[in-house]
Amino acid sequence: MTESDPIRVRDLMVAELHTIDGLATVADAMAMMKRQQVSSLVVDRRNEDDELGLVVVADIARGVIADNRAPERVNVYEIMSKPLLTLPEDMLARYAVRLLMRFEISRAVVVDQHRNAIGIVTLRDLIMAHAPE
Repeated sequence: MTESDPIRVRDLMVAELHTIDGLATVADAMAMMKRQQVSSLVVDRRNEDDELGLVVVADIARGVIADNRAPERVNVYEIMSKPLLTLPEDMLARYAVRLLMRFEISRAVVVDQHRNAIGIVTLRDLIMAHAPE
């Protein structure tokens, strides 16, 4: 890693996004997470003026399981985070680390210049990119 060869968010993101509708139940979200072996799902926009959402396992733990609520009776929109902190695909990885740390979050959705979600990156991905070989 050199100054002439900076690491950008797009170089580290996982391009395979798993999305869910906000009206889906948490039970549906849990089943999808289990099936896809992921710990977060991007919640689709309802229209072009809407913002993306994100539901992570901690949201399910906090908003459903710990409160003893039935996952099949809770909708994703009730527990998700929205709006999201998104990262532009061309942001330098070191600045992305700073931003995630400032807001105390572990992952962010990566967007292109048109605000379309194109991937997801975790703090772990960003940190490991700076680890020595």
